[in-house]
Amino acid sequence: MTGDSREQDMPSDVANVIVSLYASLGDRPAFDAHLDPGVTIWESDAPRLMRGLTALDELRDARAAGRSGGPAVLSVVPEVMSVDVWDDTALTCSLLWVTLEGEEAPTVHRMTDVLRRTDRWRIVHHHAELERA
Repeated sequence: MTGDSREQDMPSDVANVIVSLYASLGDRPAFDAHLDPGVTIWESDAPRLMRGLTALDELRDARAAGRSGGPAVLSVVPEVMSVDVWDDTALTCSLLWVTLEGEEAPTVHRMTDVLRRTDRWRIVHHHAELERA
């Protein structure tokens, strides 16, 4: 990084993408606006690597069908632990704290996201893993 103000702001800009992503949960178009259309995704509850938003929608629909009557999600809070930026590519490592109704402690997911800057920062690869006790 050379030190111009745009580059100095990049780590916080990238972290804000992650925070904004989870603030838009429940609104698929707003959530998906943070994702590259060809995003690749590893999720703890997915049997395979997913490619693209259609595959993500299939997982979301399967989750919704399986959770009817399950505990309500009370909060989802990302904690961005690190951000590295190289030109138009960024890497974030985060924890996602998910609090469910009736649970004493939140579940924690470890996440790694790779972002690419085109017109704005978008996630091109997401890897999430449920932290096991």
